[in-house]
Amino acid sequence: MYLRLAKYSERPLNKIFTQNKGTTLSFVLLLIYGQSFGQKKDSIPEKITAYVADKFPSTRVLNIEHYQLASHKFNSSLLNGPQTSGEISNMHQTKINLNPNFIKKRRWSLGGSFSYRYMGATTVYTNPDDQLKTIVKNTYHYHTSSLNFAYFAKLLDKMVVYSGSVVVDGSEKNFERVKGLLTATMILKANLKTKMTLGLVGIVDPSAQIPVIPTFSYEHKFRGDWMLDVVLPQRLLLKKEVFGNGRVSLGAELDGTGLYLYQFNRSSGTHEFRQVEINMGAIYEHYFGGSFIGTIKTGYKSITSGRVFEKSKSFDNYLFEAKPNGAMYLNLGVSFNPFAKSKK
Repeated sequence: MYLRLAKYSERPLNKIFTQNKGTTLSFVLLLIYGQSFGQKKDSIPEKITAYVADKFPSTRVLNIEHYQLASHKFNSSLLNGPQTSGEISNMHQTKINLNPNFIKKRRWSLGGSFSYRYMGATTVYTNPDDQLKTIVKNTYHYHTSSLNFAYFAKLLDKMVVYSGSVVVDGSEKNFERVKGLLTATMILKANLKTKMTLGLVGIVDPSAQIPVIPTFSYEHKFRGDWMLDVVLPQRLLLKKEVFGNGRVSLGAELDGTGLYLYQFNRSSGTHEFRQVEINMGAIYEHYFGGSFIGTIKTGYKSITSGRVFEKSKSFDNYLFEAKPNGAMYLNLGVSFNPFAKSKK
């Protein structure tokens, strides 16, 4: 996959806002990375847009993915209750991302984003009271919408991107939560071989596990079309261009799942489920022409404990905790990226 960036005329930096992929952490890191990169002397909106769209499929004009997770066992418990064991099978998700840009000016920009996720799974567990097996099939809907503003300035002779975003999420039943994001990101280095940034993020959300997050990103191109891509703490990938119109990536990425629950454990009110995941494996992307790119991801998903908590409370003040085993995953996607060009 190759980007012919030289065809664009000189203009100031532009902001690219990205979608929530399941956790607030990955959502924020994508936001920062999308805003931060560009060359100091050629701060061109189209170059930044092309760079970020190439790196993150969820930031492209349109991105559609379907994800399947292999069957895996879990242990869970309600607060002060007995432990339950079981197995989750046929767990799948379908995601759609849309990323429009509204206004691009010399020192500021205004954009938006929309994400929709459909999730389904079959759960088989043993009831701790009567030791009978129970089979439950569930489906969930989750969506986010955002309005995003960015301002560009210099500090200590370095380009700095300041941004503020208002994010609204919910389910098929209601809009549930309004979140705020404030970021400041300094571009430490940006040339043809190396790009490096340092940033700080503030999350305005009572359920946030970490309200302030420091971030660091580093990219370096080696000989032979190899490239190191690091965004701490979200990803660590080693990439290589292959087959003229393809790219292989090896490494690990931080991901997650979040959704809203109603009448959880026969209680009233709205609850939220959230878990953090680490995907370790391979990614292959292929440019088909006409600005369309196909993506295949596969590997092993390591899942940290998932928790259910009241919407008005924090992740640490939970009512239910599940500890799933890891499992193999497969992700198929297609996206529309007008900046993608054939290398041939």
